[in-house]
Amino acid sequence: MTFQLSEKSLRRLEGVKPDLVKVVKRAIEITPVDFVVVEGLRTKERQAYLLDAGKSRTMKSYHLTGHAVDIAPIVDGKVSWDWKYFHVLADAMKQAASELGVKLTWGGSWKTFPDGPHFQIERS
Repeated sequence: MTFQLSEKSLRRLEGVKPDLVKVVKRAIEITPVDFVVVEGLRTKERQAYLLDAGKSRTMKSYHLTGHAVDIAPIVDGKVSWDWKYFHVLADAMKQAASELGVKLTWGGSWKTFPDGPHFQIERS
């Protein structure tokens, strides 16, 4: 089954670096689990809020420059926060990045503060 990004997900990719947008668009074509773009480019105010809420640990987030995106799996029509699905999405994102020659880092592989929805590319 091939999935497609919703209009909402596409809007959330506005301001995200083109290479990362290409990875997300390719990943939706090859993933066995549907997903939604939760967040792309962030304002400093939004980042400060997430830091204060304990949902981020930095004001130097790659989201601030459009070098990061958060995606979440859709299972039975709803967003799921079950880690097993984030691993499936990570595989699709990594495969897409490899096909496109884009170096990608998955936040779910971080040793401290693992972040399953988070994917980022290097800042240029």
